[in-house]
Amino acid sequence: MGKIIFDSGISLDGFFAGDNRSPNNPMGGVSGKIHGWMFKQKAFWKHIKMEGGEEYGADSTIIDEVFARTGAYIMGKRMFEEGEVHWAEDLYEADVYVLTHEKREPWVQKGSTTFYFINDGIQHALEKAKQSAGGKDIRIQGGADTIQQFLNAGLVDEFLVHIAPVFLGSGIRLFDGIDKDKYDIQVIEVIPSNLTTHLRYRLTKK
Repeated sequence: MGKIIFDSGISLDGFFAGDNRSPNNPMGGVSGKIHGWMFKQKAFWKHIKMEGGEEYGADSTIIDEVFARTGAYIMGKRMFEEGEVHWAEDLYEADVYVLTHEKREPWVQKGSTTFYFINDGIQHALEKAKQSAGGKDIRIQGGADTIQQFLNAGLVDEFLVHIAPVFLGSGIRLFDGIDKDKYDIQVIEVIPSNLTTHLRYRLTKK
């Protein structure tokens, strides 16, 4: 049976995104600071269906692995709205469940990506995602508020964070408002890199 995971980049002071996010300013304009390590990797550009990157190194292997293990995605409305105007057709190659109050028919793309719009909370989205995932993992894609909802509900099994060597000073923190007593947390992997530090954790609900 698959796990419920998330895989996110953050700054040294814990920020997931910057201020003033919008479709015209995705992630508050801090993508290059938080995800610089990823933009260097050919695997990243391959998965977003574009040419780019400088190398296919160990960091590319990490990117490939998270895509390979994921069978369905869940994201919040804000992340969807920021990405909808920029993402390539069939970017996710899997079903994506968007948490929103908007009533909308599924957006079926060419290939294997379909976006479903869920109006009744994270549990319903999770039930649907499990049906789609086919035994693979379900990735809580973001944004930070959506990840926090799943963490506080005791639903996350594992996560990987990529800590960029930069201070942002303000923005949206990944772990704001987290129930500190919800889990026992174990470090299961530390992977150094030139532009980030990859940390993998296993969570066991108390």
